[in-house]
Amino acid sequence: MPEEPSTGAICDQRDYFRIRDRIGLEIRPLTVDDNSNPDPFSENHLDELRLELRRLDQDIKVHLASLAEKDRLMTTLIKSLNGKLDILARIMTFEQNPLQPQQWQEVTLSEGGIAFTSSSGHVQVGEQLAVRMTLPPEMFRPQAVARVAECTRQEDGQYWIRGEFIRIHDGDRQQIARHVMRWQIRQRQK
Repeated sequence: MPEEPSTGAICDQRDYFRIRDRIGLEIRPLTVDDNSNPDPFSENHLDELRLELRRLDQDIKVHLASLAEKDRLMTTLIKSLNGKLDILARIMTFEQNPLQPQQWQEVTLSEGGIAFTSSSGHVQVGEQLAVRMTLPPEMFRPQAVARVAECTRQEDGQYWIRGEFIRIHDGDRQQIARHVMRWQIRQRQK
């Protein structure tokens, strides 16, 4: 990992909290043609089911809001069951498509971007990458499009790549924010 800038260097501006964590990381370079595809990690045979799941999730949220006014205990129970189903779905998804050991790596992560090492030097500053992360222990799988802001060769031959998220859904950004917050809480408890 590159060293921190010296006093005379340009300051590293931070808009978000950053953490160093070991996550599952899948990277795909994007071409101009890929920019029209909203999901570069698409598994076409499951897209319709995912859309239906999102629709049902929105329905549940609407009904829970009105139910909360009438019966708090029932609302709490339904939220717990919904959370349990979400976890079960993530476990099943991950078991069907597990990440290989080389896809788990140390990264620096924030809501604004990600930095990681790579053995490939084919990445150029300004290039766009599709990024899918698996964030343990919840196994959330946010994804984004990142623009490469820095690509530096290190002494060990690896490349330090820093990308800024230029396209990310609010829900995915919120998952990253929750992951960062939970990571910080766990570190304080140690």
